[in-house]
Amino acid sequence: MAPSATNAAANAAETKINIKSQNIGVYTNPEHELYTKESAVPTPRAGECLVHVRATGICGSDVHFWKKGHIGDMVVVGENRLGHESAGVVVAVGEDVDAFKVGDRVALECGVPCMKATCFYCRTGKYNACPDVVFFSTPPYHGTLARYHVHPQEWLHKLPDSLSFEEGSLLEPLSVALAGIDRSMLRLGDTTVICGAGPIGLVTLLAAHAAGANPIVITDLDENRLATAKKLIPRVNTVQITMGEAPKDVAARITQALGAEAKLVFECTGVESSVQSAIYSCAFGGLVFVIGCGKDFQNIPFSYMSAREVDLKFQYRYKDTYPKAIGLVAAGLVDLKPLVTHRYTLDQGEDAFKTASDPKAKAIKVQILDE
Repeated sequence: MAPSATNAAANAAETKINIKSQNIGVYTNPEHELYTKESAVPTPRAGECLVHVRATGICGSDVHFWKKGHIGDMVVVGENRLGHESAGVVVAVGEDVDAFKVGDRVALECGVPCMKATCFYCRTGKYNACPDVVFFSTPPYHGTLARYHVHPQEWLHKLPDSLSFEEGSLLEPLSVALAGIDRSMLRLGDTTVICGAGPIGLVTLLAAHAAGANPIVITDLDENRLATAKKLIPRVNTVQITMGEAPKDVAARITQALGAEAKLVFECTGVESSVQSAIYSCAFGGLVFVIGCGKDFQNIPFSYMSAREVDLKFQYRYKDTYPKAIGLVAAGLVDLKPLVTHRYTLDQGEDAFKTASDPKAKAIKVQILDE
């Protein structure tokens, strides 16, 4: 039987953690409205922890659900709370919770698979492919962008004291990059291109650098983002793309900056012309790895890829990445702190989303924080 809200509050009080009565969240709906709203503080059931979410990053998918109302077949059909890049502190626990206690600092892994023995993907360790996964913020499941959120203990990860809540929330986009690094089979000294210097492109740059890619070129339309890439990894070469530039011309400039054709290209925009540029800049037998999410259908130079044995590969979310991500950041091999450019409170959630969706704001990662 799940503990009562009174018992949950008493549990927190024992360690002097105060649970506020106001639970604010940021929502959207099928009318593309964006608004903050109060709701009841949830009560953790058996195996769950109540987390005070202290930091949440705004992902491009959150903006897409708000602005477009869908990503592929995932459609906003009712009121939907956003957010899935979160970290916080445990303030209450349900029955049978043995891995966490009140006061533990945690990062939230937001893709919760069914983990049934009858599920082939869960049984074989490919839980990111579970057809019954609950991914918080993907309709119809509410996201974590609220003051309080209940989460299964199996999908929480303890944060070392050396990591801030902001860094804990950035473990989610880093996980996306680490999944790409793993599936791409990047090796020391691989000539590498990263198309797109947005948040995913930049964490991919950090991960590829840590994995030993060399040399590295990163591209983008925005010189501010390229300057950020240069600050993160000074040895990276940058190529600024011009809107409407022919993909073969872009590829020629990429190859010149790299000093060779690329063995590996990480495409982090999903934009059709950028995917084409990635293909044209790839060496014979090389790999274009698409991390970005673009149009449902795209044109690619099929015959060119065939004649040059260029492989095209994709990923879907991630699996088993959080422990690795925590270790890399804690060891100082990946520095996520410079990625946060804008900070807002929960009450300012609407302003935060407007900043994240406005190119003029020159935001890299916008975070919503709560004390």
